[in-house]
Amino acid sequence: MLGPLRQWVDPEKTPTVGRTPDYRFSLANERTFLAWIRTGLALIAGGLGCAQFLPPLRVAYLREAIAVALLVLGGAVALRAVDHWARTERAMRLGQELPGSRFPAFLAVVVAVGALVLIAAVVFQSPR
Repeated sequence: MLGPLRQWVDPEKTPTVGRTPDYRFSLANERTFLAWIRTGLALIAGGLGCAQFLPPLRVAYLREAIAVALLVLGGAVALRAVDHWARTERAMRLGQELPGSRFPAFLAVVVAVGALVLIAAVVFQSPR
Protein backbone atom coordinates (compact mmCIF):
# COMPACT_ATOMS: atom_id res chain seq x y z
CA MET A 1 0.00 0.00 0.00
CA LEU A 2 2.74 2.46 0.88
CA GLY A 3 4.76 1.63 -2.26
CA PRO A 4 2.68 3.69 -4.69
CA LEU A 5 2.29 6.50 -2.16
CA ARG A 6 6.04 6.56 -1.57
CA GLN A 7 6.54 7.19 -5.29
CA TRP A 8 4.25 10.23 -5.05
CA VAL A 9 5.97 11.73 -2.02
CA ASP A 10 9.61 10.80 -2.45
CA PRO A 11 10.48 9.47 -5.92
CA GLU A 12 14.21 9.67 -5.16
CA LYS A 13 13.94 6.94 -2.49
CA THR A 14 12.00 4.48 -4.65
CA PRO A 15 13.99 2.24 -6.94
CA THR A 16 13.82 3.42 -10.51
CA VAL A 17 12.53 1.03 -13.11
CA GLY A 18 13.43 0.82 -16.76
CA ARG A 19 15.55 3.49 -18.34
CA THR A 20 15.43 7.25 -18.08
CA PRO A 21 13.14 8.66 -20.77
CA ASP A 22 13.99 11.65 -22.92
CA TYR A 23 13.82 14.63 -20.59
CA ARG A 24 11.41 16.42 -22.95
CA PHE A 25 8.79 13.73 -22.36
CA SER A 26 9.27 13.90 -18.59
CA LEU A 27 8.92 17.67 -18.69
CA ALA A 28 5.78 17.40 -20.85
CA ASN A 29 4.35 14.93 -18.32
CA GLU A 30 5.14 17.40 -15.54
CA ARG A 31 3.44 20.27 -17.43
CA THR A 32 0.34 18.11 -17.82
CA PHE A 33 0.44 17.39 -14.09
CA LEU A 34 0.68 21.11 -13.33
CA ALA A 35 -2.27 21.86 -15.63
CA TRP A 36 -4.38 19.34 -13.70
CA ILE A 37 -3.25 20.89 -10.41
CA ARG A 38 -4.36 24.32 -11.68
CA THR A 39 -7.73 22.81 -12.61
CA GLY A 40 -8.07 21.35 -9.11
CA LEU A 41 -7.17 24.69 -7.53
CA ALA A 42 -9.71 26.49 -9.73
CA LEU A 43 -12.44 24.06 -8.64
CA ILE A 44 -11.49 24.55 -4.99
CA ALA A 45 -11.52 28.34 -5.43
CA GLY A 46 -14.93 28.05 -7.09
CA GLY A 47 -16.21 26.01 -4.17
CA LEU A 48 -14.96 28.55 -1.66
CA GLY A 49 -16.41 31.35 -3.78
CA CYS A 50 -19.82 29.67 -3.83
CA ALA A 51 -19.73 29.13 -0.08
CA GLN A 52 -18.78 32.74 0.65
CA PHE A 53 -20.38 34.87 -2.05
CA LEU A 54 -23.35 33.03 -3.52
CA PRO A 55 -26.52 34.30 -1.83
CA PRO A 56 -28.78 31.74 -0.15
CA LEU A 57 -30.86 29.99 -2.78
CA ARG A 58 -34.53 29.02 -2.65
CA VAL A 59 -33.65 25.35 -2.46
CA ALA A 60 -32.42 24.61 1.05
CA TYR A 61 -28.68 23.88 1.24
CA LEU A 62 -28.19 24.05 -2.54
CA ARG A 63 -25.45 26.65 -2.16
CA GLU A 64 -23.64 24.46 0.36
CA ALA A 65 -24.08 21.36 -1.80
CA ILE A 66 -22.59 23.14 -4.81
CA ALA A 67 -19.68 24.42 -2.73
CA VAL A 68 -18.93 21.00 -1.23
CA ALA A 69 -19.22 19.30 -4.63
CA LEU A 70 -16.69 21.72 -6.13
CA LEU A 71 -14.32 21.29 -3.18
CA VAL A 72 -14.48 17.49 -3.38
CA LEU A 73 -14.05 17.54 -7.14
CA GLY A 74 -11.02 19.82 -6.81
CA GLY A 75 -9.42 17.45 -4.32
CA ALA A 76 -10.17 14.47 -6.56
CA VAL A 77 -8.58 16.22 -9.53
CA ALA A 78 -5.42 16.90 -7.53
CA LEU A 79 -5.14 13.27 -6.41
CA ARG A 80 -5.85 12.03 -9.91
CA ALA A 81 -3.16 14.35 -11.28
CA VAL A 82 -0.39 12.90 -9.15
CA ASP A 83 -1.52 9.33 -9.80
CA HIS A 84 -1.60 9.88 -13.56
CA TRP A 85 1.79 11.61 -13.48
CA ALA A 86 3.37 8.67 -11.63
CA ARG A 87 1.77 6.02 -13.88
CA THR A 88 2.78 7.90 -17.03
CA GLU A 89 6.36 8.34 -15.85
CA ARG A 90 6.58 4.63 -15.03
CA ALA A 91 5.15 3.65 -18.43
CA MET A 92 7.68 5.88 -20.22
CA ARG A 93 10.53 4.32 -18.25
CA LEU A 94 9.38 0.80 -19.13
CA GLY A 95 8.67 1.61 -22.78
CA GLN A 96 5.00 0.69 -22.38
CA GLU A 97 1.85 2.27 -23.76
CA LEU A 98 0.89 5.39 -21.86
CA PRO A 99 -2.00 4.82 -19.46
CA GLY A 100 -5.40 5.81 -20.77
CA SER A 101 -7.85 7.75 -18.67
CA ARG A 102 -11.56 8.31 -18.61
CA PHE A 103 -11.17 11.02 -16.00
CA PRO A 104 -11.13 14.00 -18.42
CA ALA A 105 -14.48 12.89 -19.88
CA PHE A 106 -15.88 12.32 -16.39
CA LEU A 107 -14.71 15.76 -15.27
CA ALA A 108 -16.21 17.40 -18.36
CA VAL A 109 -19.60 15.77 -17.71
CA VAL A 110 -19.56 16.73 -14.02
CA VAL A 111 -18.65 20.35 -14.83
CA ALA A 112 -21.36 20.55 -17.52
CA VAL A 113 -24.00 19.14 -15.15
CA GLY A 114 -22.82 21.54 -12.46
CA ALA A 115 -23.15 24.44 -14.90
CA LEU A 116 -26.72 23.38 -15.67
CA VAL A 117 -27.53 23.27 -11.96
CA LEU A 118 -26.07 26.76 -11.51
CA ILE A 119 -28.01 28.07 -14.51
CA ALA A 120 -31.23 26.68 -13.05
CA ALA A 121 -30.40 28.17 -9.65
CA VAL A 122 -29.77 31.61 -11.17
CA VAL A 123 -32.92 31.51 -13.28
CA PHE A 124 -35.15 30.44 -10.40
CA GLN A 125 -33.46 32.86 -7.97
CA SER A 126 -33.94 35.95 -10.10
CA PRO A 127 -36.87 38.23 -9.21
CA ARG A 128 -39.76 38.22 -11.69
